[in-house]
Amino acid sequence: MRTAVVAIGGNSLMRAGKQAGSLEEQRQILQATCEGLAAVLEAGYEVVVTHGNGPQVGEALLRSEAAAGLARELPLDVCVAQTQASIGYLLQQSLQETLARHGLRRSIVTMVTQVLVSSRDPALKRPTKPIGQFYSAEAAFKRAAEFGWEMIEDSGRGYRRVVPSPDPKEIIELEAVRQGLAQGALVIACGGGGIPVIYRGDVLEGLEAVIDKDRASALLAWELEAELFLISTAVDQVELQHGTAQSRPLERLTVREARRYLREGQFPAGSMGPKIEAAIRYLERCDGSVLITSPEKIPEALQGMAGTRITTVGESARVTSHSVA
Repeated sequence: MRTAVVAIGGNSLMRAGKQAGSLEEQRQILQATCEGLAAVLEAGYEVVVTHGNGPQVGEALLRSEAAAGLARELPLDVCVAQTQASIGYLLQQSLQETLARHGLRRSIVTMVTQVLVSSRDPALKRPTKPIGQFYSAEAAFKRAAEFGWEMIEDSGRGYRRVVPSPDPKEIIELEAVRQGLAQGALVIACGGGGIPVIYRGDVLEGLEAVIDKDRASALLAWELEAELFLISTAVDQVELQHGTAQSRPLERLTVREARRYLREGQFPAGSMGPKIEAAIRYLERCDGSVLITSPEKIPEALQGMAGTRITTVGESARVTSHSVA
């Protein structure tokens, strides 16, 4: 059995600034992603899907805050759990229709997934991950005083809450994921990077934190000994000098080259950086390959005609024929 872990971004459901994010719009956006997932199954892989939840968990927090005084506010870990279930539900519906059209018979299951982090992780004392809505300075200071939130000015658009982003150490439901795959199911797991938990004695306790989705996906791919780790994102290929007239799309990268370009600042922390770091983490421990591409290009990428493939050995970085010198 060959296994693929496919990590899709939160923007596979909601595209910021382009659509309002209604359920119908989210279903429409998912169609391209589900076609890509069908192509992975047709290529002979058993599939685990992970997903981001940034826009969705922001809305969940906003609804909770707006209902203050009428209903009990929900902590961040519960909001992550809610979005795992709701996004999984939308994915299940879209996938069932797409797979039936392709003649693929699969059970599809969403697992609400907890991910263990270390209580000694230094990141827990350094909140860095912005979440939720933007606030005015006055509203931000009020919430900081009332709730003890850490607030930062973000992107010149106002203030946002920041929370810790600890490193994932163990996927609590890993054995359940394995059993689902063994029984032929397509499993949706580790949504939003998983619900961050620590042990208090023998009991798991959720944290007001978020785990990077790509890091959690890399850990899952390694634990499952997956042959393919596919990262679906907003761009068709990884590029050097992205966003400039000198941009250079890459067909292939070795881990050594990826590390070098990362050190040189070619892959910023706010965009491609976490994906490249996740690819390196996976390939340092697995004899597999990583594909990075957009949802629409997944079928072509599997055939070597699109996307960027990263491996531990093989050809040096090659620039595509349409790149700018």
